[in-house]
Parts: sequence; C-alpha cells; structure tokens
Amino acid sequence: MVSRAERGALADWFWTIDRFFLAAFILLMGLGFMLSFAASPAVAERLGLDSFHFVKRHAMFLLPAIAVMFGISFLSPRQVRRAAMILLVVSLAAMVLALFFGVEVKGSRRWISIGSFSIQPSEFMKPAFVVICAWLFAEHARQPEIPGNLFAIILFGIVAALLVAQPDLGQTILTAAVWGGMFFMAGMPWLWIIILGGAGVGGLLTAYTFLPHVAARIDKFMTGEGDTFQMDTAREAIIRGDWFGQGPGEGTVKRIIPDSHTDFIFSVAAEEFGIIFCMVIVLIFAFVVMRGLNHAFKERNDFTRFAVAGLVLQLGIQSMINIGVNLELLPAKGMTLPLISYGGSSMIAICVTAGFVLALTRHRPEKRASERSLFRGGIVAPAE
Repeated sequence: MVSRAERGALADWFWTIDRFFLAAFILLMGLGFMLSFAASPAVAERLGLDSFHFVKRHAMFLLPAIAVMFGISFLSPRQVRRAAMILLVVSLAAMVLALFFGVEVKGSRRWISIGSFSIQPSEFMKPAFVVICAWLFAEHARQPEIPGNLFAIILFGIVAALLVAQPDLGQTILTAAVWGGMFFMAGMPWLWIIILGGAGVGGLLTAYTFLPHVAARIDKFMTGEGDTFQMDTAREAIIRGDWFGQGPGEGTVKRIIPDSHTDFIFSVAAEEFGIIFCMVIVLIFAFVVMRGLNHAFKERNDFTRFAVAGLVLQLGIQSMINIGVNLELLPAKGMTLPLISYGGSSMIAICVTAGFVLALTRHRPEKRASERSLFRGGIVAPAE
C-alpha cells in the first residue's frame, strides 16, 4: 500500500486516480480476454491456424494497451492536450498514406501493414480528435474572438472527408455524433444545429446513392433480403443463450459466425453466458458514460469538461452501435466492442481513450485550492 505521506509520482497517481473508472476499464479488458477463448478458436481453425492463435495475439496486444493506459493516466491536462495534438497529426498523415499505400480489404483502404501487423490509423485519430476539438471549443468559450468553433468545424470536415474516402461510414457516423454532442455542450447556435443536421441527412443520402456497399447493407437491414447469414446466426446465438447461457465452451452457433471474435463477440457472450451476463456488460459501459458525464457536469474547466464528455460519449456510442448490430437493431457496420473485441489497433487506441479519461478526471486538490483562492481574491485563473 502506498502511503499518503509519500510525495512521489506513483503515490500522487495512486491517491488521485478515479479508481471506479480504472476498475471498469480493467474489468472490460478482463472480460474481453476471457471471451476471446470462447469466440476466436473456431475462426482460427477455419483459417488453418492454431486454435489459440487469436487468444495469444489478444494477450500480446493487451499488455502494451494496459501500459499505454497507465502511462497516459499520469499526464496533466496540458500534457494530454499536447499528446493529443501529436497523435492527431500523425494519425491524419497515416490516414492519407493508407488511401494510397494501405492494404485493401473488402474495398476499403483503412490499414497500413507493418511487417506481420496491420495498423488502422483512424482508431488512433478518434481520441486525439475529441481532445483537440474540446480544446478548440473551450478556447472559443474563454475568448470569443478566437475562432475555435470554426477551426473545430474545419477539423471535423477534414476528418470526415478522410473517413468517407476510405470509405468507413460507421466511423464517420460515430465521429460526427461525438463531435455534435461536444458542439452542443459548447453552446451550438440553433442555426448551426439546422445546418449541420441538414448536412448530416444529406451526407447519409449521398452515401446511400453513391456507395454500393452502404446501400446494400441498408437494403439488407430494411428488407431482410440478400446475404444476411452473419446477422441471422448472431441472432440465433443470442436466442439460444437464453437468460443464463449454454455454459463456457458449450456454444455451437458461435462456430459459424464469420467475425465472432471481433464485431459479433457480444453474440458469443450471449450464447455461452446468457442475456444476464450481457446486461452486466451493458451496465459497465453505462456506468462509464454516466460517471464521465457526471464528472463533466461538475467540472468548471471548459476543456476538461468537453474532453471528458466527448471521450466517454465515444466509448458509449461505439458500444451502442456494436451491440445494436448484434441485436439487429442497426445495419452491420464493422465496429468493435470497446476493450472486449479482438483487434490490436482498436485495443490500444481505446486504451489511449481510457488513459485520457483517467488523466483528465484525476483529483487535483492543490490546483482546485489555488483556483478557489484566486477566485476569492477576484482573480480569474487561466484555462488549463
């Protein structure tokens, strides 16, 4: 046990970290590793690989992901902003490179191959984008003469254009939803709500008209016609699991779900461990979102408030999309379940998000005491 009397960085971190957030993130990662034993062997065998190939790789990605989360959680808000700026610039450059030199999978260029590993730059772009937009919104709120909102709109346009070019409609919708939520928190004027809402509807109609794979997914979802094998088997797995599941290793439908270890791991969890177990997973995500929004509501610093709210919204909306697809409430989008699905880029990038949340929600009594004394003296403390 670390003493409160100690003044080292580790002691400061231990006594200031939000342990509820930390426990929730570690629990989700633990559940993901456990579910990889249930979901991935059948996929590995179909590909002619060792049965535990993906389990081993999941463990290999999990260790650096945890290290990244813990390392980032030591940062101050100012350091979080600087790290996010560097990460955003690098990831946007990598997204451009992926369009020309990336690996093409199912008609999309989203990955850059490095040796035996593939990196999806857009995954790392998401948390950095949220933090930088939060800073831009906060700067505009602090000094209205600074065109922070305009810069945030331009940045969103660049990110959305790169995502559409890949194409990746699911990530585009996720990014737009999170950005819109942050802009609303920052006091978006009604005129902008109407303009951006119309642009969003127009963008969806354009995607449906000019992107055949988007139209095919939406048509299959609306009519039930076409190749719906994966969706149908996922639904069957959930139904077969009932309330308490078939038991560890007893699932059979999971063996024929093509992406059971990634996009449809929620269905595997339902078949083997039951609907109640899945409800626990949903509650953990709901806890993370609600605790983050509660912290944002109480936070007086605009940058921290917008960033924390945006980051937890990103986790919450992504989990909603994944679970909605598994339950056939949404068209298939190819999006992982945060911290649970297999995927190196997704796992490490979401741990970057978790690290940012932990860093920004740490208790800083010295800073708050200083702010209170400055406020009482009639001096406004500068924004972090």
